[in-house]
Amino acid sequence: MTRTQRLLANVFDGWFQLHRRFPPALLDDMTAAIADGEHTHLGEVRFAIEARLAPQSVLAGLDANTRARQIFGQLGVWDTEHNNGVLLYLLMAEHRIEIVADRGIARRVKPEEWTAICNAMRESFAAGQWRAGALRGITDTHALLAKHFPSHGKARPDELPDRPVLL
Repeated sequence: MTRTQRLLANVFDGWFQLHRRFPPALLDDMTAAIADGEHTHLGEVRFAIEARLAPQSVLAGLDANTRARQIFGQLGVWDTEHNNGVLLYLLMAEHRIEIVADRGIARRVKPEEWTAICNAMRESFAAGQWRAGALRGITDTHALLAKHFPSHGKARPDELPDRPVLL
């Protein structure tokens, strides 16, 4: 996508769709899915949804990957005891999904595994299945974390909020 295309998408797309595609009931379901899944592994999962970027940010060269990394820091996903945080970031205007994993997880999980989760979510979203796509992304992330960082039934503190963030 060119900078001009990105600018137009961020000015004219995504803004009015956020609350329609992610209503409170879906956010509640996503919160429950994140909380339930975290019992199966040692990771921490956050989900952030942004309707669009400010035009001046797009003109300055800010892209979805860089923005996801900013949000990763702002939400404190990096600040877990075992460096085990994961952020699922959705930029609606540009139809972009980014997953940012902290260094403890990034050492073990291959980039292709995250790409597969993004692709599955993208397919659901493209078909208008916002609930299914969001929940599948959460479920697939939990499955991947449980594979690489199983909890073995041990209780652990919940270090990060489970509720998705609307930006």
